[in-house]
Amino acid sequence: MPTTHATAHAKAGMIARLNHPDYDRWASQIRGTGGCRQPIHLRGKVEHYDAATGQLLHRYTTRTEPDGILRVPCKTRRASRCPACAETYRSDTYHLIRAGLIGGKGVPETVTTHPTLFVTLTAPSFGTVHARKDKNGKALPCHARRNAETCPHGRVMACTERHHADDPRLGEPLCPNCYDYTGSVLFNALAPLLWKRFADSLRRHLAKLGGLALKDLRHHLTLSFAKVAEYQRRGVVHFHAIIRLDGPGGPTAEPPTWATAAVLAGAVQHAAHVVSALVPAIDDQPARLFKWGAQLDIRPITLDGDLTEQAVAGYIAKYATKAAECVGTLDRRINPLDNLDAYNLRDHPRRLITECMRLGTIEGLADLRLTQWAHMLGFRGHFSTRSRRYSTTLGALRAAREDHARDQEITTGRLPLFAEDTVLVISEWTYTGKGHSAGDQLLDAALTGSHPGRRT
Repeated sequence: MPTTHATAHAKAGMIARLNHPDYDRWASQIRGTGGCRQPIHLRGKVEHYDAATGQLLHRYTTRTEPDGILRVPCKTRRASRCPACAETYRSDTYHLIRAGLIGGKGVPETVTTHPTLFVTLTAPSFGTVHARKDKNGKALPCHARRNAETCPHGRVMACTERHHADDPRLGEPLCPNCYDYTGSVLFNALAPLLWKRFADSLRRHLAKLGGLALKDLRHHLTLSFAKVAEYQRRGVVHFHAIIRLDGPGGPTAEPPTWATAAVLAGAVQHAAHVVSALVPAIDDQPARLFKWGAQLDIRPITLDGDLTEQAVAGYIAKYATKAAECVGTLDRRINPLDNLDAYNLRDHPRRLITECMRLGTIEGLADLRLTQWAHMLGFRGHFSTRSRRYSTTLGALRAAREDHARDQEITTGRLPLFAEDTVLVISEWTYTGKGHSAGDQLLDAALTGSHPGRRT
């Protein structure tokens, strides 16, 4: 009965919007957001004045807009929150990454001759988990063992099932009581530090191989990179990184002749194996030393073959819009007083979140902010990062898009043409909310082809 009432209410709201005199302008706003699931509502104005005379040249105000507000995209990167805005972020990331591989957008095409590797740094094991294995396209048993051991909790550490790709048990431990949940969330929390130490060690080793002091390396060589974090189904992050060697100043300069792809690969192997991060003994927790996992993948990027620049750019851009949702956790911050049972979580993500909350109460671990990042299973780093000289920036790509939109406004007469350097711009904006009403959701889906989703 409540569902029927909600549906009737949504239809009534949709009909009211369709029959409203300002429907066309409302529809124009919706199309302008590109199908954003949770558009931001702004109220205010922007005025353009002649800087010399003080004459008002143009004024825009939301008073004449539908509902007295302007709807703009939320611009989130997370596909789980807004697929439309995440797709824009994914596309921008793709072009940013690809420009650093083949040139364009301010990067010379000669960058294709620079030594470039695709590196995957993984997490160590924290216990045996269900996994999908295949050979020649045929699924294999998960953990088929003839003389499998029985763990201290009475579970046989074997699994003969051939898991399908969507099996929710993938990544979950064979014995949850044996699994090192403490280590898992602490590794996530320290992963950004491990990456920083990896990059620092990589530079030090490259300087040593080149017979240089570390302080002089920048005069001969620039280490450029772009990386993205990906959650494995078991709930730990690993990093995919494009690592490139440039000359001094970035991609416009050739690296020295000794800085080859083989030299870079050797330096990556060295750095990945030597760096570590220590969590000292605190309260009832023993000291823990974390290192990258044993699986280290280093592959050259080519213009043809299996690992092309298009494949790498697409791979990194895809994961730049994702978070920990593949593990089954929540896509929002969790209050320590929340009842996790009410969220219908599977046992594995619930245990990971609970462990974050427990460790977050330990004073000596306060700097890791595990309570605030429990929904991310302890990881608080940026998902997609790059060095300053890798290629262009997301800001530059957005500015180009804004310039194009402004030119469209001028062409259609919605904005007058005037010299920007002689104009004083005064704007006043107030945030008034976000999202759609139930009826507007239905119309938004029809106008943009997006799924109505949940009410926000």
